Amino acid sequence: LQLFVSMAQGKVKLDTITCNAAINACKKSGEWGQALEVFRMMSKNEIELDRITFNAAISACEKNNEWINALQLCSVMVQNKVESDTITFCTAISACEKCGQWAKALQHFNLLVETAVESDAITCNAAIRACERGRMFPKALQLLGTTKLASWNGLVIASSAFKGSVTAN
Repeated sequence: LQLFVSMAQGKVKLDTITCNAAINACKKSGEWGQALEVFRMMSKNEIELDRITFNAAISACEKNNEWINALQLCSVMVQNKVESDTITFCTAISACEKCGQWAKALQHFNLLVETAVESDAITCNAAIRACERGRMFPKALQLLGTTKLASWNGLVIASSAFKGSVTAN
């Protein structure tokens, strides 16, 4: 990151690719705050924020349990009219799931379905795990029943969640 700062202060022109690499380096080293700082610097210096930029920044937040920042980045992405993809939604859903925000996770899963972005088993399983963590067992089973994408892992999560809710009653 020091090399990146030196480049920014010197005569080297920064571009989207260089900044995306810096955000990913920050993400991998657990420096989500630094990743967001690079993101802000890009915006301030009118360097293009593309899908890769947003996904890397959202992922940095997700890996560090910063679900609010991850969702704020999703909002900025929409405001900037940058098209989201499966990675965007999966990462945002996972950020919510890790922090026990099952309602927000489901909200983003439903948004994924509404926008017709192709979802995958990982995304579905993240939404199912969020429901399970929030002890929303009927919702987990409902998700499992409405999607063909949930994997065996999702089935195990939902069925064990349902089993736990039955034995708790």
